[in-house]
Amino acid sequence: MKNYRFLAFLFIISIYSCQVNNPADYVDPFIGTGGHGHTYPGATMPFGMVQLSPDTRLEGWDGCSGYHYTDSIIYGFSHTHLSGTGVPDYCDILFMPTTDKYYLKNGYNEAIENGYGSRFNKKTEFAKPGFYSVKLDDYGIFVELTASPRVGFHKYLFPNNKNAFVTIDLTHRDEVLESSLKQINEFEIEGMRRSREWSKDQYIFFVARFNEPIKNLNLAVNDTIKQELKEAQGKNIKAGLDFGKISKDELLVKVAISAVSCEGARKNLESEIPHWNFTDIKEKANEAWNKELNKIDITSDKSTKVIFYTALYHNMVVPNLFMDVDSQYRGTDLHVHKAEGFTNYTVFSLWDTYRATHPLYTIIDQKRTNDFIKTFINQYKNGGRLPMWELAGYYTGCMIGYHAVPVIADAYLKGIRDYDIDLAFESMVHSAMLDRLGLESYKKYGYIPADKESESVSKTLEYAYDDWCIAQMANELRKTDDYNYFTKRAQSFKNLYDPSTGFMRAKMFGAWKHPFDPAEVDFNYTEANAWQYSFYVPQDVSGLINLMGGKEKFSLKLDQLFTIGNETTGRHQVDITGLIGQYAHGNEPSHHMSYLYNFVNQPWKTQEMVRRIMKEMYSTNPDGLIGNEDCGQMSAWYVLSAMGFYSVTPASNIYIIGSPALKEARINLESGKTFTIKAKNLSNKNIYIQSATLNGEAYTKSYINHETIMNGGEIVFVLGEKSNKEWGSGDNDIPVSSITGNLIMPVPYSNATSRSFVKSKTIELYSNGSNAKIYYTINGENPTLQSALYTSPIKVDKNTSIKYFAKVDGQTESNTVELNLIKFPEGRTITIKNKPHSQYTGGSDSALIDGICGDIDFRLGSWHGYNGVDMDAVIDLGKLTQVSYLSVNFLQDVNSWIFMPAYVEYYSSNDGENFTPIGKVDNTIAEDNWDVTIKDFTLKIKPIKTRYIKVLGKSNVMCPEWHKGRGNMLFIFTDEITIK
Repeated sequence: MKNYRFLAFLFIISIYSCQVNNPADYVDPFIGTGGHGHTYPGATMPFGMVQLSPDTRLEGWDGCSGYHYTDSIIYGFSHTHLSGTGVPDYCDILFMPTTDKYYLKNGYNEAIENGYGSRFNKKTEFAKPGFYSVKLDDYGIFVELTASPRVGFHKYLFPNNKNAFVTIDLTHRDEVLESSLKQINEFEIEGMRRSREWSKDQYIFFVARFNEPIKNLNLAVNDTIKQELKEAQGKNIKAGLDFGKISKDELLVKVAISAVSCEGARKNLESEIPHWNFTDIKEKANEAWNKELNKIDITSDKSTKVIFYTALYHNMVVPNLFMDVDSQYRGTDLHVHKAEGFTNYTVFSLWDTYRATHPLYTIIDQKRTNDFIKTFINQYKNGGRLPMWELAGYYTGCMIGYHAVPVIADAYLKGIRDYDIDLAFESMVHSAMLDRLGLESYKKYGYIPADKESESVSKTLEYAYDDWCIAQMANELRKTDDYNYFTKRAQSFKNLYDPSTGFMRAKMFGAWKHPFDPAEVDFNYTEANAWQYSFYVPQDVSGLINLMGGKEKFSLKLDQLFTIGNETTGRHQVDITGLIGQYAHGNEPSHHMSYLYNFVNQPWKTQEMVRRIMKEMYSTNPDGLIGNEDCGQMSAWYVLSAMGFYSVTPASNIYIIGSPALKEARINLESGKTFTIKAKNLSNKNIYIQSATLNGEAYTKSYINHETIMNGGEIVFVLGEKSNKEWGSGDNDIPVSSITGNLIMPVPYSNATSRSFVKSKTIELYSNGSNAKIYYTINGENPTLQSALYTSPIKVDKNTSIKYFAKVDGQTESNTVELNLIKFPEGRTITIKNKPHSQYTGGSDSALIDGICGDIDFRLGSWHGYNGVDMDAVIDLGKLTQVSYLSVNFLQDVNSWIFMPAYVEYYSSNDGENFTPIGKVDNTIAEDNWDVTIKDFTLKIKPIKTRYIKVLGKSNVMCPEWHKGRGNMLFIFTDEITIK
């Protein structure tokens, strides 16, 4: 089927390609709709507000966009869709045409014959930019869809002599908070839908206008038809529109949307599609797409053209227009505002797109880049902070970093400055100075301790890069204090580098996390492991090289990254795909790594690896993306790399040269200039650069400046089958990313592998800095230069807090590290029958009786997690002990599949074999309580003498039927058993 589909697609585009240069003809919207790409095939305009597309998948991770290529049932056509995200939302305002009768249910949970859904055949399905068509087999209806920026245009061709119906389902997909539907006249309806999913409060209003009169409106409230009702409000509103037998068997529907009001939607409709000429709107959509895609004109074989222009297309379906024709929009305070002098947008997946998507825009779409930044600034003004992952005016809180910052800094440093620069800088600093998501600890310690915040390593590294971006802009603005301060913060990565392992490693309670496996995926990294984050220091690659022991060792470490086994351990992370060794192209943290060889004088290795990734990770098939498209980033990597370069460090104004995969690429700049990249002798074998010329002059650098591209001109690469180790490898020809001023002293570290000990513990202190002295205290006071100088190991035999810092003469001292050591009650031991899940061990079995209670966030590593089994532990008190108080804490976090036990039972024994029941404590927390809750199961008894206490937390084993994890085993999480 895949080969048939692609050959047919090539045949269609070959008809047009010899006539005119229409790059839209090479776009295949089905690429990315299979596998885990999470894209949709429907009709949309460049950066349009409407994404009119079929919905075939109603739930599950691979249903994030509402569509998956492997499906065979269409449930309807909705007007908003997300492109390549890892979390579902949108799919708002569903319309579905049927014949002879209408249905109020979709048929998903029962036989399809009992709902409005319909089977379809892939051979009848067709998509191109701005257009989609399919035949609904169960009804014999041919559907065509097109769109203007804010209006979806439907065309339904019904079989002869069949009554025409259209179902409108406002309950489709996510939770409805409120909705309404009203018939305005025989040709028009309007309505609204307010819902909760990823966006916890999304507003959408619509106006639908038909070319045929509605003969009967069957309006349903709570799935019950209300006769003669023309208007309804509630959480379950649907309608079956009866058109009878229609003239020419053709029903046209125009559906305009707005986040502001029905009146705004009506203005959008009347402004953008005032007529009924479907073909005209379809052709205008095609023209708009050709205009956008012609910003880059390429010469290549057809399959490469399809991959390239589809990738470029995926960078133009988001972000999305988010304001009406009268400039009104819903802001991040969820109130209505008016855009003054800019176009407002939404859907900013910035953790992904700051890497390559936005740098691509700085080359081909500077006008829109200004509007994106104006949108950011207004989101800051309206909602109080810059976006991190904003959706429909809502801060989702998803992902990490404050990556609106590099987007702004990158644009500013490239001369894109049509916005309030002072307010932009203010908003950047504001993001960095908040006390949320680990920033308070980051500012205090110079890194984020894993016991204070989840994803601590990734957040520390990404905050450091964002801080460097602030410093670069501060330097341009001559804000010296800000430059100095944020340059120091930009070096925070040094505080998490462990020289003994060669990796960025989490620290908990002042000690390295132990045990450590660089292939382990855990909550200290964001969708990754130590391999996939230890190369993330784009702002100071030189500093990272020095930490790893110099260029030779760094190069060997890179080699190892790509050649080591591709198995990961720990938590299963669906985003980690496209593995070459431990390099994971299916997720963004790896995207720059293949280009790092250029920094160590080995550009031929970059050339080889980049071409391998392009060949193995991208194709013309529906599963032609190796991972989530992520709102353009996965495709932006290909667009830039195929042209021959990549943005390793946005805000540095340089791109790192790889190996071009196109015979020629002509970038048609907004200034009217053209920059052309040519690859002579290009073939699958000729992947190595032999030589290059820039504007006719020999060019030997393995990077290119942004200004060079924007000035227009031509760069020509001569490729060959064998690597030329001379080209681009000289010290004067390699890129440099380096922080040279305001250098910090990395924090020292210790040999401690856990915070608890029995009897005594000997602590050794170390520093990454040569000739560094370490000063420390053990009395809880903050150390100074007058404190004890570390000269030999420190022996502790009681609860102790060691505070210490490092200092080199003539340099600023490091931040202070606090190592909290806890003496374990002598004689007490614990035996656990059912071992906890490998990701949730609390560090050791004894963590359950160390006197320290777990935090409300289970990801911080203090809790024991049991998956589908009971918590069954026996505590040996060491001798007969009088006991009158028993307690154990459990955590409930329903969203994370963590539930309370049904009950806790306590037993006593003097021999550790024969146990007598003491008592039982039932759970009182409702299983559908979504608040994150800690409950203590406490039992107070008359004093007894015993040596052994058994604690049994009874698991309910499986997730409830109403829960998203139904059919899977649930978790129970416990920490701290208290016996007095």
